[in-house]
Amino acid sequence: MSLPLHDAQTLPACVAFFAEQNPKGVALRQKDMGIWKNISWQEYYDHMAAVGHGLKLLGMQPDDHIGILSENCPEWLYADLGGQGIGARAVGIYQTNPSNDVAYVVEHAEIKVLFVEDQEQCDKALEIVDDIPCLEHIIIFDPRGTRHYDHPKLQPWSSFLDAGMQDYNANKDWFAEEIRKRDPHAPAMVVYTSGTTGRPKGAMLSSHNVLELSKQSTPLLGVQAGDTLLSYLPLCHVAEKIFSLFLPLRVGAIVHFGESIETVREDLREVSPTVFLGVPRIWEKMQASIVLRMQDSSWLKRSLFDFFTRFGQEMQQRKRQGQSGLVDKVLWFVGDLLVYRPLQERMGLRRCKIPISGAAPIAPELLEWFYGVGIPILEGYGQTECSGVSHLNPPSKATLGSVGQVLPGVEFKTAEDGEILVRSPSVFAGYLHDEKATAETVDSDGWLHTGDVGKEDKNGFLFITGRKKEIIITAGGKNISPEHIENTLKLSPFIKEAVAIGDRRKFISALIQIDDEAVGNWANRRAIDYTSFEDLAAKEEVVSLIDEEVEKLNEKMARVEAVRSFRLFEQPLHQDNGELTATQKVRRKSVEQIHEGLIASMYGGGA
Repeated sequence: MSLPLHDAQTLPACVAFFAEQNPKGVALRQKDMGIWKNISWQEYYDHMAAVGHGLKLLGMQPDDHIGILSENCPEWLYADLGGQGIGARAVGIYQTNPSNDVAYVVEHAEIKVLFVEDQEQCDKALEIVDDIPCLEHIIIFDPRGTRHYDHPKLQPWSSFLDAGMQDYNANKDWFAEEIRKRDPHAPAMVVYTSGTTGRPKGAMLSSHNVLELSKQSTPLLGVQAGDTLLSYLPLCHVAEKIFSLFLPLRVGAIVHFGESIETVREDLREVSPTVFLGVPRIWEKMQASIVLRMQDSSWLKRSLFDFFTRFGQEMQQRKRQGQSGLVDKVLWFVGDLLVYRPLQERMGLRRCKIPISGAAPIAPELLEWFYGVGIPILEGYGQTECSGVSHLNPPSKATLGSVGQVLPGVEFKTAEDGEILVRSPSVFAGYLHDEKATAETVDSDGWLHTGDVGKEDKNGFLFITGRKKEIIITAGGKNISPEHIENTLKLSPFIKEAVAIGDRRKFISALIQIDDEAVGNWANRRAIDYTSFEDLAAKEEVVSLIDEEVEKLNEKMARVEAVRSFRLFEQPLHQDNGELTATQKVRRKSVEQIHEGLIASMYGGGA
């Protein structure tokens, strides 16, 4: 069934619209015990309404905050939208956060009701609840393992939902009336930023912000009713909200929830989504796993793979220049039968018409590789503060290396120092409890100061050159983007993370984290024994391997950007140590402080 576009002004109203227009149509699918189960639009609405009624029974009022500490699941959406329907603001909390980080968000947002996924997340909540007076209720989705827990503020999801459903059935019109009361311009959700340079800030987004974004981007992307998406990146992040909430509720697309984050690869193959968002690390892992697997294949398979991936990249370059002919079409057809189709099916992307990369910069060379195997990834750009997207490469004329053209309805310019400024209806309502930071981010004329530096080409494509506060200025006065160096190094399947160093120094160096899976596989094939990550990273053979990789990748960079020295991390970077954010972004300053000894050794200041 082709669903019409609608003029609903809030996200809960969007669900209500589809429940009325197509009540039996599939809105969500969830995998349980290996079986995909359908959830209709009517069921979606009923669960959302039951949550709204349940929150009313708990005394929640408009502008109160609810928290959600869970992996992605339908209950996440029910809680989020049910709260929005009665005027409460939903706050997502990363399930990887330790209890002290959870406490910070709960206390800062003054969360009254906290939904938690399971025993692990419940333990974090119970550890902090007695020290945070504002937290009045903890509701657990999956109570297995908590039967012996006895706390007056804790209750299972089933009893909460039953109470809400009973109240909903007794007064069917109340929730619908509440939805109609909502001001689309009022803050409807709080999305906490990554916190790479300090404590995360709570960006307040309204339904008007996010639905304007959806109106701007759906025609460009061609997302429509019946499209399928896999929800797997954290719903706390605005990027996943776009693809699990904003776009699906604009057009009526179907969102899938797998069994866990560990089953994403299998779920991806089973769903074979038509729209797929991957952060750069996801695309890097996909490419690295294929390249490493081909090294163990037969001579014939390796030869076919090498030939057709190289040909594919060359053909796509000719195609973009308007020089591709009949021979290319014939060879592409053969390559599709022998290489491209099997690769796409193995990755679960054979049906994907809109593969997207976002949330962080991605290396153009990686995009070239995927284009060469028939997966034309579209890179976009945006921030939480502009509802996630301001620029996007159009599917018909993408420019590799750029983050695309500005979306319709969005104004864009660069300041004198190159900083990217954006103004549009999708710019956020401000930071929660932080008027000073809001004023520093959005000026009096409504321009959002992104903190990113970039330049626009003659065709209106934006190229990001770095973060304003993170530009490396060498001792020789050269301005260098550390992100470009780091993304180039991560083209190696053996390098998982890299941190470029060189501010006020004579040359560029790097701290490198090996990919233990890829390097471990490499070591096993060479009969190199090791016992742990630390032992593996300390092997002379591994250091030589990374040295060779760095030397090869230096050829892709300008001479001033070349990495002249490196050290390997003895342990993986970790959120608990303050080295990574909840979104797995590097906290550069923290890493430099924690590993100052390693850095000093690269510049002659220590062993």
